Amino acid sequence: MTMPAIRVPDARVPVPPYLLRDDGPICLTLARLAGGRLPPLPGVLVAVALGAVLMTAGLGADRGPALFLPVAVVLLTGAAATHPHNGRFDWLVPPLLRTIEYGYLAGLGFAQGVPAPLVYVLLAVLAYHHYDTVYRTRQGLRPGAWVLRAGLGWEGRTLVVAAAGLAGPLPFAYAALAAYLGVLFAGESVTTWLRTGRDSGVIVDLEEEES
Repeated sequence: MTMPAIRVPDARVPVPPYLLRDDGPICLTLARLAGGRLPPLPGVLVAVALGAVLMTAGLGADRGPALFLPVAVVLLTGAAATHPHNGRFDWLVPPLLRTIEYGYLAGLGFAQGVPAPLVYVLLAVLAYHHYDTVYRTRQGLRPGAWVLRAGLGWEGRTLVVAAAGLAGPLPFAYAALAAYLGVLFAGESVTTWLRTGRDSGVIVDLEEEES
């Protein structure tokens, strides 16, 4: 089946690193305070190692270490959000942040008795958002800054879940996040793609792009 061509803006426009990282207001504030001077990879590598230790220690009766993890990861990685990410291995940063976010939401949810469908739905919503963001950047499209703020960023979402774990209603937090983010990300994505078909720009054949 032949897919129709669509009109998109010039794909050569540089992609801000925080867009692929999916940073929210907290990380961007820390990055502004740091002036974009901190390299991103060392902090993320430390965060992955620390996350493995804290999740292993905190998925039992004592949830304290696991619930502290998002704060530690934000402090380790947030200040580098606006760094150019032009180091040899800096391309690893976004997938490592995805590993932290997805691993945290899945590990905490399953360990604390959140119904599996709620966990899977939330992860599916986030996976759709991140895939859509990456695919759109290949076509020269950029999600608006308001989406990053409204979507809370990876740090905001993990902090919300951690706070809910401390307060008690963890299943409600997963359900509310899945519903809110699903409407937000799906609605914004569909609106953008529909509007793109009417705007001027570079014509890209999606079938050729995939091949």
